[in-house]
Amino acid sequence: MLKKVSIIVLLIFLSCQQEIPSNFSEKARNEIVYSLEDVSFTFQEVLNNYRGKKVLIDVWASWCRDCIEGIPKVKELQKEFPEVVYLFLSVDEKVGSWKRGVQRHLLEGEHFNIPKGMKNGDLVTFLDLSWIPRYLVLNEKGEIILFNAIDASDKKIRAALKL
Repeated sequence: MLKKVSIIVLLIFLSCQQEIPSNFSEKARNEIVYSLEDVSFTFQEVLNNYRGKKVLIDVWASWCRDCIEGIPKVKELQKEFPEVVYLFLSVDEKVGSWKRGVQRHLLEGEHFNIPKGMKNGDLVTFLDLSWIPRYLVLNEKGEIILFNAIDASDKKIRAALKL
């Protein structure tokens, strides 16, 4: 009996495991994001700019305490992996707050805003964004090789950047 229960629990656990995507969905790629210069792009257009390079995506907001506390760790990664593109995606709904946050924290990298915020839109839905900061790593082909890290000091980030 215990063996049957164990097998059932294992099957339930395995069926609940989400498959980690290797590519962004079409809807996520078509999401509109804005540059610091207020120019709109699809997320796919942004990704196309970095083809051939490894990319660390940092999903953050200026109001997010954990995001701000993670910035020094991201800056350490930038020193250790200077060849990587650091793509900051803000979920700030107030553009002024986002831009001030970039300046205040001296964030070096590529910056875009997801104007619908953390709860709405196809990109945040694809990411199943329930917590920020959120870190993803893309390989040189633009494939997602790390989908979900919430701490910039997570060893999985460094491992993905070394691949």
